[in-house]
Amino acid sequence: MQENEKNIEKTGAGTSLVPKKSLKDRLKRRFTAKRIAFMAIFVALSYAVSFLEIPMPIFGAEFLKLDFGNVFILLISFLLGPVEGVIVCFLKESLRCISSSSLCAGELANFLITSSFLLLPAILYQYRKNLKTVICTLCIASVIATGVALLANRFIIFPTYAHLFGGSIFGMTVQEAFEKFWGAVLIFNVVKTVGVALLTILLYKRLSNFLKKWKI
Repeated sequence: MQENEKNIEKTGAGTSLVPKKSLKDRLKRRFTAKRIAFMAIFVALSYAVSFLEIPMPIFGAEFLKLDFGNVFILLISFLLGPVEGVIVCFLKESLRCISSSSLCAGELANFLITSSFLLLPAILYQYRKNLKTVICTLCIASVIATGVALLANRFIIFPTYAHLFGGSIFGMTVQEAFEKFWGAVLIFNVVKTVGVALLTILLYKRLSNFLKKWKI
């Protein structure tokens, strides 16, 4: 009797006899077999596509390579939610760590950058599901992700590569290398986030219809 009373949900107009859903019930509903399988497919797609890299040697920065694996992470974030997007991103970068040449520093940086890119659009989209919301939030998210990318390169990627190559990058200190290449990193991430955003918008509607058909 006492347990039932605790589970009664109170509303502004009085007391409702609708029991509150437990955390276990919410997780069960959110992570169904279909949704988990769908997430696994997107982890595989994002992981595979991330190896299709396009070199972008901006200002002599030959280490910059563009890929569109994040399109699938952004799509899953809109389709299922921000939590699922972060999980897919984490699993994809964990797989990349297996063959990492940077002590997983690049993968950690990618996880932070991608998470910062998807969270705002995916969260706001849960409340306003329209094209205007998608476009506006993706524009803001592109700025946020580019800022995070600059910080990640300065404090994670550049120091790690300097450590791997005996304390210097192309014969320069971390500070000198970042001062030389920060412009290239900035342009690269603007191009990448805008490209990923555009592809996501183009593909979303078709995938959304697929989800509704299969009730995922």
